[in-house]
Amino acid sequence: MALPAGVWREREAAHARRAHELTAAAVQRRGRGEAHPVEDFLFTYYSWAPGRLARWHPGVGVLLEDAGERADWAHYASSPAGVGVDGAGLLASRAPTVRLARDVLAATRGRAPQLACFGLHEWAMVHRTEPAGVRHAGLPLRLGHAGTDAVVESHRIRCSHYDAFRFFTPTAVPLNELRPTRTDQPAQEQPGCLHATMDLYRWAMKLSPAVPGELLLDCFELARDVRVLDMRASPYDVSGLGYAPVAIETPEGKAEYVRAQREFAERADPLRVRLLAVCDALLAAGEPG
Repeated sequence: MALPAGVWREREAAHARRAHELTAAAVQRRGRGEAHPVEDFLFTYYSWAPGRLARWHPGVGVLLEDAGERADWAHYASSPAGVGVDGAGLLASRAPTVRLARDVLAATRGRAPQLACFGLHEWAMVHRTEPAGVRHAGLPLRLGHAGTDAVVESHRIRCSHYDAFRFFTPTAVPLNELRPTRTDQPAQEQPGCLHATMDLYRWAMKLSPAVPGELLLDCFELARDVRVLDMRASPYDVSGLGYAPVAIETPEGKAEYVRAQREFAERADPLRVRLLAVCDALLAAGEPG
């Protein structure tokens, strides 16, 4: 499919406007040397600067007419019909990543969401710590250290996400009923997990520029919203940042968390489907013939 210049340049401009709206506050904070423990997570943990979101890509199988300025872009190729993402070349350089992404996304989508974790991974990351050992040292613990430890020790913990579990404190590790690892990630991920949902943005970035710009921003926006719930339900007191806590140590807080968790799982599913289509398109581009 080939897009006329007038069509794709309008999509490019719309993408830039939306990316600016989503990242302007973070860019301004960086300019002032300020940090935000909730909103900056997607730029610090995932290590992609806000500017990476501003560049629009059409996705695999789409050619752009009159797009000579993109001919030298990484993982792009030119043809008489236009310039587009070189799916075969991208796959050749990132085949393990593409296959892992597809395995994780497909396996996650094939499971029923588990909605009873209550965000306890964040609590397990500060279990039995001293004040100096808290990850977000600038934020107070809503229940204090003793109260936080009591919540961890009085709940069942079944964290299935390796990138959350690896930050558990040594005393919290044996409290987790699961032992997720990087290698068994496809066997462990489940769609109710907030971190698995945030990782849709991670996969979108890792598959870039094969991911259409609109899908990338959809994944980022969902991850941003999930991060807010993650911190509202955490042991940290984020009220000073304008966020009402989700008190998961109470029945009411648990119910609120599960409702939001279910909504996020529903929002994530179509994005996961679209990312799977990107993986399949890349794998197909690399087939002989």
